[in-house]
Amino acid sequence: MKQGTIHNKDRFLNKVADRLNRKRITEEVQLPTWSKQPQYEVFDGLSQDELLDQFVLQCDAIHTNVIVTEADKLNDDFDKVIQDMGGGSIVHWDDPRFESFGLDSALKKQQEQGTDVHCWNYQLGEANIKKAEQANIGITFSDMTLTESGTVVLFSDKGKGRSVSLLPQRYVAIIPKSTLVPRMTQAAEKIHEIAKEQGRMPSCINFISGPSNSADIELRLVVGVHGPVQATYIVVDDK
Repeated sequence: MKQGTIHNKDRFLNKVADRLNRKRITEEVQLPTWSKQPQYEVFDGLSQDELLDQFVLQCDAIHTNVIVTEADKLNDDFDKVIQDMGGGSIVHWDDPRFESFGLDSALKKQQEQGTDVHCWNYQLGEANIKKAEQANIGITFSDMTLTESGTVVLFSDKGKGRSVSLLPQRYVAIIPKSTLVPRMTQAAEKIHEIAKEQGRMPSCINFISGPSNSADIELRLVVGVHGPVQATYIVVDDK
């Protein structure tokens, strides 16, 4: 992605400082050192297996089914999840991980069985969104996974449209076990690292914790008001 050109930056910032009746600050901001940082203590020291155990417990609280599987059993478990969700049309990311995890063959099998399977293609523009609106199941990979809240973190990109996880009736997230981190603290650190390394942020970052929930009216919980009514996470050991 090309970097934009900033015009009149110094003049603009000097004018803002002048209006604030102070000298413009040009030195680098120094981050404070906090004496207490409890955000780093949550699940501190847990192994990936222990994080997974906690993750599964949290997912039960957010009405999300979790399948834990091995790489050689992923296709069979994936097929079963699709069947349990009623099959129908599928929309999924254009993500190389579908091939590296062998799920491209599972999607091809669905097509051969007559299922309408659409891979997100940014060149099709709005047509992708219409496919997502009509799909029964949307499928993505998780880029990071938060144990504490049962949250999958999705980085949007050309082939990774955000509509895939938001518009279909049901949602499946494929979670490589290695993506599990304790909580939002570690996710924020990783996002900052990405920004420094790549010089930009993903176009959109979605944090999804199971199916949509709302308790705005009389504190009565309703699932699926503004998004998928059902969510399943498939955690695959990617050692």
